[in-house]
Amino acid sequence: MSDNPEQYRYSKEHEWLSAADDGVATVGITEYAATALGDVVYVQLPDVDATVTAGEPCGELESTKSVSDLYAPVSGTVTEINQNVVDDPALVNSAPFGDGWLFRVRTDPEAPEPEGLMTAGEYADFTAQ
Repeated sequence: MSDNPEQYRYSKEHEWLSAADDGVATVGITEYAATALGDVVYVQLPDVDATVTAGEPCGELESTKSVSDLYAPVSGTVTEINQNVVDDPALVNSAPFGDGWLFRVRTDPEAPEPEGLMTAGEYADFTAQ
């Protein structure tokens, strides 16, 4: 299993969050989650312009093993979804930190960083338990 990229923050629900670029952050699931899910066969993402709330479900990932909720690691407005993942869900497994990203969200620049997000090292410790 590859290392978790240091520049991301991680949720206990196994989503990753990039640093906001012009107020827009990218969200995906971790390699740990992708491996645990098994082969992802269907992805339901939030709609563009939808409001998502940190810690709340905003979509689903269906694999050959189970259906899992997708949680928003931050609150904001969805600005883009990764249509490539909708069309080819296997990207979630093959490139969870790359082409398998899920959606982008515009966060409130005045809002503090959400509580509970972990650094790469903290997430590695969390998943080793």
